[in-house]
Amino acid sequence: MATLLIEDPIFLRHLVPAGHPERPDRLRAVGQALADPRFAALLRREAPLAAIETIAMVHTGGHIDAIDEAVPATGLAQIEADTFIGPESFTAARRAVGAATLAVDEVMAGNAGNAFAAVRPPGHHAGADFYMGFCLFNNAAIAARHAQRRHGLERIAIVDWDVHHGNGTQAVFWSDATVLYCSTHQMPLYPGTGAREETGVGNIVNSPLAPGDGGAEFRAAFDEDILPAVDAFAPELIVVSAGFDAHERDPLASLRLTEDDFAWATSAVMEIAARHSGGRIVSLLEGGYDLTALADSAAAHVAALMGA
Repeated sequence: MATLLIEDPIFLRHLVPAGHPERPDRLRAVGQALADPRFAALLRREAPLAAIETIAMVHTGGHIDAIDEAVPATGLAQIEADTFIGPESFTAARRAVGAATLAVDEVMAGNAGNAFAAVRPPGHHAGADFYMGFCLFNNAAIAARHAQRRHGLERIAIVDWDVHHGNGTQAVFWSDATVLYCSTHQMPLYPGTGAREETGVGNIVNSPLAPGDGGAEFRAAFDEDILPAVDAFAPELIVVSAGFDAHERDPLASLRLTEDDFAWATSAVMEIAARHSGGRIVSLLEGGYDLTALADSAAAHVAALMGA
């Protein structure tokens, strides 16, 4: 079955200051890579605008209103230490959520076997009532809640391989045994969470990596911690927080992964999805700040989703 790619021009209009790592050029690089003829078989859709009620499945009304009210008429507003918004950022963030929920809907309907949403702003640092780390709304958390409430699923697994720990996602599901959150990430590193001892109600699995670790250590973390936990959970849907900033070229961290490692992890998650969820995977772009590494890694990830 085909792989769905969700993109939207609005994501390029979420503006940040010059020199900011989470910049529109990131999605231009991904888009150019996925325009290669080898991706011609992808189904392609634009992102719908998520309803406020959809965002409120995870975020408080106060959180949503605070972002909306902070949107400047012109220029940029700094709403947190490294998080900025421009005139179209609130709409872009709503469409990032819309991309996540559309991906769930299309995969659940059988219109696609799996999906990748190339979105920004990213989401996994956003909690129910806080934004941080470039993130406004938690796209992966909302995708999981949407799958439960719209499609009646009981067990969702979120696999996060961004180099930074998804503290927002962990916080949202800390006491919710219906969602398994598994993360491998560099530690110590921003945001300072993600220790092995952080286990929620037994539904949180953190497998931190040390600065300088490479593909061997990353694959061992998956083989020893992440994959067995997901397999035992038997999820009905797997959501991937697909950050590519653990790549050896990335400027914001010091792991030494290559695009082959991300392709391997994708295939490993697909094997578990085939056993438990009819192959259903929804992947959402998170970090990745070296343009060449991001483009190559996203292409490897999508090629693996396509079965290439």
